[in-house]
Amino acid sequence: MCLGIPAKIIQIEGEFAKANINGANINVGIQLLEDICVGDYVLVHTGYALEKLSEEDALETIKTLRELEEFNNQSYLPQE
Repeated sequence: MCLGIPAKIIQIEGEFAKANINGANINVGIQLLEDICVGDYVLVHTGYALEKLSEEDALETIKTLRELEEFNNQSYLPQE
């Protein structure tokens, strides 16, 4: 299964950008997109920005991912 993660562009240097994902800064290739600016949200997969996202869509996706993380961290063992 492949998963794209929303990231916020914080710096652009030629065909690459620094993007923030949940507090971690990563390098992202932006060669596949046009008109990317600092502050934009993009969908990142395997180190490349594949699609520009609206802030609303990006934040909703981040919220859903956090909810999944919380769900996965729950104990499924019966309580004694």
